[in-house]
Order: sequence, then C-alpha cells, then structure tokens
Amino acid sequence: MIRLSNALRTAPFALALGLAACGGSDEEAALPQLSAATGATLRSCAGLAGSFSFANTTISAATDVAAGTLTVAGQPVPAHCRVTGSMYPRTSSVDGQTYAIAFEMRLPVNWNGRYFYQANGGTDGAVGTATGGVGGGGPLTNALAQGFAVISSDAGHNGAQNPTFGIDPQARQDYGYQAVGKLTPMAKGLIQAAYGKGPDRSYLGGCSNGGRHAMVAIERYGDQYDGILVGDPGTVLPRAAIANMAGAQAYSALATTTDISTGFTQPERALVSKAVLAKCDALDGATDGLVQATESCQAAFNLDRDVPTCTGARDGTCLSAAQKTAIAPLFAGVKTSSGTLIYSSFPYDAGLATNGWASWKFVNSISTARDPGAIAFIWQVPPADPTGFDGRSFALGSNIDKLYAAIQATSTVYVENALSFMTPPHIEQADTVRNRGGKVMIYHGTSDPIFSSDHSVSVWKTWNATYAGKAADFARLYLVPGMNHCSGGPSTDQFDMLTPLVNWVEKGQAPDSVVAAARGTGNPGGVNTDVPATWSPTRTRPLCTYPQVARLKAGATDLESASSFSCQ
Repeated sequence: MIRLSNALRTAPFALALGLAACGGSDEEAALPQLSAATGATLRSCAGLAGSFSFANTTISAATDVAAGTLTVAGQPVPAHCRVTGSMYPRTSSVDGQTYAIAFEMRLPVNWNGRYFYQANGGTDGAVGTATGGVGGGGPLTNALAQGFAVISSDAGHNGAQNPTFGIDPQARQDYGYQAVGKLTPMAKGLIQAAYGKGPDRSYLGGCSNGGRHAMVAIERYGDQYDGILVGDPGTVLPRAAIANMAGAQAYSALATTTDISTGFTQPERALVSKAVLAKCDALDGATDGLVQATESCQAAFNLDRDVPTCTGARDGTCLSAAQKTAIAPLFAGVKTSSGTLIYSSFPYDAGLATNGWASWKFVNSISTARDPGAIAFIWQVPPADPTGFDGRSFALGSNIDKLYAAIQATSTVYVENALSFMTPPHIEQADTVRNRGGKVMIYHGTSDPIFSSDHSVSVWKTWNATYAGKAADFARLYLVPGMNHCSGGPSTDQFDMLTPLVNWVEKGQAPDSVVAAARGTGNPGGVNTDVPATWSPTRTRPLCTYPQVARLKAGATDLESASSFSCQ
C-alpha cells in the first residue's frame, strides 16, 4: 500500500503518483481491466465446522440453509451454508471484559465466484444477517441472492458492550479498521475450503458507519477488494458526531420545552423545505418535488431572505430571527470558537420535514447509545467514566472545542487517536484500488441529516484533483435528491448499485447513471412513507454520476419516468 510522505502530500499530486506533473495526458497508461469471476458449487457445508482451520479462529457451526428460509422483497434466497465463528478471543487488561470478533458467513450452494464483505452500521456490536446490501432502501435483491459469498461481523465487541467497549484500546481499533483486516484473509480461506478455489473478485459495501468502513478500506485494504460500494458514509465520523451535538446545543437553546425538537418544529422544517423547493425545484427543468441541481440550489436559496421572519409568536409559518441566526451556521458547517470547520456544510434540500431527519438531529444527538456515548467512550482520550453517565447531559453540557481536541488526543494507553483509527489515513488518495483496476461507487442522500453529501462531494473533488481530473475513471459519486440517511425522505431511494459495480469492475462498463425508484404503495421492498401523495408510487429517476444532474429532456412531459430525464 502506498504511503505518501508529508513532503509528497504537499507536492503536486500528479508528480507524486508518477503522472504528468501538469495533469493527465493522452500517453498516460490506461487503468487495468480486471477479468470476470467464474462460479463453483459448494462441496460440503457441515464438514467445514471440523475441517477448516485458520489462525486465531474458531468455527462454532456450519449449517445448511434451505432455499426460501431467507427472502428479499418476497422472493426466496437460494440455498446456502451458514458458518458461524469468532476470531482473536481475549480478555482486556484495561476493562477486564472478554472480547472476540464474532462473524457469520453465508456460502451459496451455487456460487458466482465473488466474495462480499458486509460492513455494518452504527457502532457495530451485532452480527447482522450476512446478505450484502446493494444500496438504498427496500432492496429488491441482495448479494447473497445474486450468488455472492457474504460475511458479516460485530467488529470485535457485542451489543451489551456498546458503547463502553471503547474503554478497551484494542476494541477501539478493531471497530475502526482492524476487524476488516483480520476477517478478510480468513473469509477468503473459508471460501477456498468450501469451493476448492478462492474468490476471483472481492467486494465490500455498506452504508453509514458501513460506508465509513468502505471509505477506510479504499486505502487500508485496497489490495484485497476489487469493488467498493459506499453508502452515505460517515467518512470522518467523530467529527460529524461532534457537529451533530453542537446542533443539539443550538436547538436546545431555541426550544420551548425540554424536548429539543421544539427548537425547530416539524411545521417549521416543512416550511423551510417548501421554501427550498420554491427556489430550486425548477432548476433542473422539472417542477416535481425533487431538487436535482443541488449545488445550484445552494447559491439560489437563502434562509434569511427566502423564509418569512416572525414578527410575533412562532406558529409554523415563519422562523424567528433567533432561529435563523442559530440554524444557518449549522447548515454552513459547525466551527470551533477559533473558526476551524469541524465537519462539513449541509445542503438545503426538500427532505428536512421527515421523522428520519428529526431522529438524527433531536434524538441520536443526545442519546447515550449514539453520538454522546460514542464520543465519550469510543473516541475521546481519556474515555468518560460510565458510572452515572447521561448522554443528554453530556451532549448539551460539553464544550465543543474540548471535545474536538479530545478526539485527537492520545495517551500511553490509547496510542492511536480517533481520527487515526476511524478515518482514511490519507483521504486525498486511493492509489491501491485505482492502480490495480478496482472501482468505487458512492451514493449519498442530499437530505442526510448526520453525514453530509457535501462532504462526499468534497472527497470526490479531492480525488479528481489528485488524479488530474480523471477520478471518474475509477470512482463515481451519485447524489440521491431528497434521501435521508441511507434511505427514506421524499426520494427515489430504491436502487441496485452492486450490479453496475460488478459490471464496471469485471466488464469495463462504466455506469453513467443508475435508475432509482420511489417506494410508494405496494412496493415489494417496503413502502417509504415519506413519498409524497402527489407522486406516482412507482416514480423513477436516473441517479447521475457527479457532477452531472438529471434534467428534463426537451419536449418530455412524463414527470414520473426516468426516461424523461437525461444526465447533463
């Protein structure tokens, strides 16, 4: 894996990477094209429990699972073998707790020759069913149903240890990145034992914290994975959590009761969303309840100008001057008292009025199980004392500057700080994946309330600068208008990005767009209650590769069909 020195990181990237110093050229070598995977048939399931051996690994069971035991969107998942086990059992010398990396792996009887690492969300701590997400909400398929061998893990701690597992320094590192590194060679070895051959192609994907795992894997494990699917990533998660807690403090100061959501009520959020649509909906040529031209919208919309200011009591038809003063900086990006941007700006969009948006801003921001607990126990140095800890008090009473310093601190016990073990070491480069022919697809909802799509845009732009304007040769970003965190919101949030990723990796078919559908009444993957009643329940849209935008074609009139739009 390439590591750039500080000198090289500040030198022109093209020179550091061995490209033309002034950018790419026609003579620049094309990126390698990886070959397609070929499948195999499972030899035996039950025998794996006794025959498979790998260092620091215990297999607890290998069980045949009949076709239809699992379903996706009402369709049966084919027959497969479920293998459960654990790696690296130990007792912590710091907190006295026992730890291990628990996992399950599902091996299809009829295997397609591919391996999928399912990166899970939140603070991990649970072995999710190893099916392999394909992106968005209400999936109609998954990696296991498509014939992938899929692994899932708890990343080195169990649910009962959440979030205080962070008191143990090794558990912090396993959660941050080391569990992926430990599980990957074992999983490939298990595939070899099960089929008589290892995987021809390997993929990793996840959303939220799973998206963070994916972003970290691009650099740390780019030699192990050919295709990486990144959803709404918490790429610099500790920074985002602090920014969200700063938001909780601002909303609490505006609140009319102890419920901080009264600082920015649902009618008020709906008011802002409608104002955004009034200024921005038609920028893509179609007045359809979706803001496709997200960047143009930020220039067009102004909270102070475009939302009425209350002259009397707050009643849902206006925002008070105090609200505007407090809320605008949250969208612009929370800063320290000295002006350092902690995380990112957030785009104004149409999905602010949903319960999904509110839960992250007003519940998870003060919950021990979410942002406050993660900062207090997993990321800051030293960790807080769990005795009597109260997430709400910690969130609303902490000094933001001190928290920002604490997540960057180390000690003799905690030798790696949170920004090291939780984030990509060199976010500006993706050499290992890129140079060997690997591909990356990122999707991000523009109404995500916790991890901003603006941040994913900034990462992609950084890559594009690093690789002389040719980031799209290996990495593509797809903004999902209206979508909240990983799913939901007034959006077309149902899509399969794994299939086009495979076709790009193995066939060289670069995906200029991906068709996404709304999940209205009757959707087999599950109904999204945020879909407006004025939309067709089966509305479709192209998700365009950034910086292109889905615009209404000249003469097109059907606002419910993706065929009426083109990426421009």
